[in-house]
Amino acid sequence: MDTKRYLQDCIKSIAESVRFDSSQAAPLPGMPFGKGAADCLAHFLRLAESMGFETHNYDNYVGEAVWGEGEAFAILAHLDVVPAGDGWTHPPFAGEIADGKLYGRGTMDDKGPAIVCLYCLKALKDAGFAPRRTIRLIVGCNEESGWECIAHYNRVARMPESGFSPDADFPVIYAEKGILHVCLRFALPDAPFSALYGGERANMVCDRAMAEGGPFDAARAKKYGLTAEDGKLVAEGRSAHASTPQEGRNALLPLLSYFAEEDARVDAVVNKLFRDEAGLTALRDETGSLTMSPDVAEYRDGQLCVTVDIRWPATLPREAVLSRLDTFGAPYEIEHCQEPLFSDRNGPLVSALRRVYERHTGGRCEPIAIGGGTYARALKNGAGFGPQFPGEPSTIHQKDEYISLENVQKLLDIYADAIRALTE
Repeated sequence: MDTKRYLQDCIKSIAESVRFDSSQAAPLPGMPFGKGAADCLAHFLRLAESMGFETHNYDNYVGEAVWGEGEAFAILAHLDVVPAGDGWTHPPFAGEIADGKLYGRGTMDDKGPAIVCLYCLKALKDAGFAPRRTIRLIVGCNEESGWECIAHYNRVARMPESGFSPDADFPVIYAEKGILHVCLRFALPDAPFSALYGGERANMVCDRAMAEGGPFDAARAKKYGLTAEDGKLVAEGRSAHASTPQEGRNALLPLLSYFAEEDARVDAVVNKLFRDEAGLTALRDETGSLTMSPDVAEYRDGQLCVTVDIRWPATLPREAVLSRLDTFGAPYEIEHCQEPLFSDRNGPLVSALRRVYERHTGGRCEPIAIGGGTYARALKNGAGFGPQFPGEPSTIHQKDEYISLENVQKLLDIYADAIRALTE
């Protein structure tokens, strides 16, 4: 099936979607995640309706486009995004095209893949394909900030048992680590700063952190790459997805290290959070090692509160992580938890997706495990499937996020083939 005639319209629709700032905002009447998310969902559903698909909007939490008959099959994507952050060379919500790339927050995570899958449904329908399953392309508006969209869908509709999420990596994801967001509270009365804060979201490596309460030692600040701005000590880092903290540069580390030289209590915090004193990252299995990323910090009321993103190996119990956190000697609160996904790597779903990927890339591949969390774990039998190609740079959760126009075409071909293979 030739999907090339849908490429330009698909690119145009992705750019339109990117122009909505759908990061979580204060709720409004009938808009639980703010106006941007609601408007973005309305845009998606209008587009689906224009293609002739049945649509449902479940109270601006989540929506879906429906096609076919028979046992339900899910394609689970999301339209919300993490905050843009600073330092973009292309506006994050403009949908600009330059050098063969479409730039903007959500182009890869996950507006681009969601809209590609919608155009795949249209291409299949136009080609006369009649699915033997009811395809539900479900798009949530709260994936990045708590999954209340999925909880609401489960309250008002019936989630299919199997499907895939185009919100991960190729070739195909059979396992995803468990996710914990934990807020640790370190007692620091009379700290060597009057204020300290940094980070925007628990699932984004902190790219900027600041402290107040100088004067500050210029030589020591230079040693840690810090700068003084308007009486504040500023650390600049590089954001990345918290599941791959090694791809970023956490701004909290140099800032806290500066103060650790003069305060043993801060040094103890650095030992626990960044030098892994408790040996958390020694926990591992076939899905990889535990990762720990301290991403949001705020000093208030004599306490340094740090929210840490932890991705733990999929075959291990959550208690294995908590028992090591207990050794920190600091009270903590679990703000968010998702149990791991661990599917049969040789089962029909994963095997079918692997064959599709091999057909389009011309090589053998093996299913993989990731630290990221996708909607696939909302299904009894789920898998992550793209859009990130192996060996290509990832800009997810980073400034200047983009999707290449060449890859939009590749995704149209791969996802259309996958949908056909799983529903014929």
